[in-house]
Amino acid sequence: MYNLVVSFAVPDEERGMIEKTLSGHCSVAFLYDVPQPRRAEVISGADVLLSWSPSREYGEGDFSSMGNVKLLQLVSAGADHLPFDRLRPDMVVASNVGAYSLPMAEHVMAMALALLKGLVAGHRKMSGGEFDQLTKSRMLDGAVCGILGYGGIGRAVACYLRAFHAKIFAINTSGRTDDEVAFVGTLKDLGHVLSHSDVVVIALPLTKHTRGIIGREQLGSMKRDAVLINVARGEIVDEGALYDHLKANPEFMAGIDAWWVEPFRHGEFRIDHPFFGLQNLLGSPHNSAIVQNVLAMGVRAALENVMRFVRKEKIKGMVDFRDYV
Repeated sequence: MYNLVVSFAVPDEERGMIEKTLSGHCSVAFLYDVPQPRRAEVISGADVLLSWSPSREYGEGDFSSMGNVKLLQLVSAGADHLPFDRLRPDMVVASNVGAYSLPMAEHVMAMALALLKGLVAGHRKMSGGEFDQLTKSRMLDGAVCGILGYGGIGRAVACYLRAFHAKIFAINTSGRTDDEVAFVGTLKDLGHVLSHSDVVVIALPLTKHTRGIIGREQLGSMKRDAVLINVARGEIVDEGALYDHLKANPEFMAGIDAWWVEPFRHGEFRIDHPFFGLQNLLGSPHNSAIVQNVLAMGVRAALENVMRFVRKEKIKGMVDFRDYV
């Protein structure tokens, strides 16, 4: 039997789910119940760690006690916040890929439709007493939609988009997919996808390969009236370049859920440009995944991966340290 340690605060209902799911396969310890003098002992006996944000949940001494840990399973979907310099290079780390794909895909659709239909602009006009019935909105039906990052989130977005007869241009790591798409390629094909797309959705992980890949040149290659939606990480897009492009091209629109400086990762929310003074931007506070029972949703998906590990099956979302360090 494996020993699993849960390092984040878990309500009673989710605790019960964890214990029931792993019953007979893993003993479970909740680090928040462990007195400080016993933390090192409990962590050193762990085969599996179930964590949300290790840099917050573990102290410096805790990392040195992880010598026996075989799997660090994240409940969060991204891995860019991990303290890779404190983790053993031979430790298997798995992100919670696809765990929040459905609510995030719904959020993408809400942003895309709100922008294309001019809902925010129309609301502002009406709040000022203007009844603008004649300004034309745009249709999503039949649009070319580029999805940068065709993983769990990207595929869920594509599923919704197909109901609008959209043509999917996908980018993933392999350049292959069994899904019905009009085009699939890798990041080498970024220019092709950007120039052909009416709507571009960013669902890429933030790695050293994707940081800043959407800059002035890339924005300039897009259609003048394209819609850019980012539900991944702010740093994938050059902040200043996006602001300047939105300001200079009022027909271009952006829906931003993922920001450059956010409370969870940086301790504060900050933007270095006055985005909210623009009429062609729709923002949300990185809450695309935050729906009812979101913690249960994420924990359940993470436990499925833990069970793959226990059964010696292929683990989903394995993190390659070389992509980050």
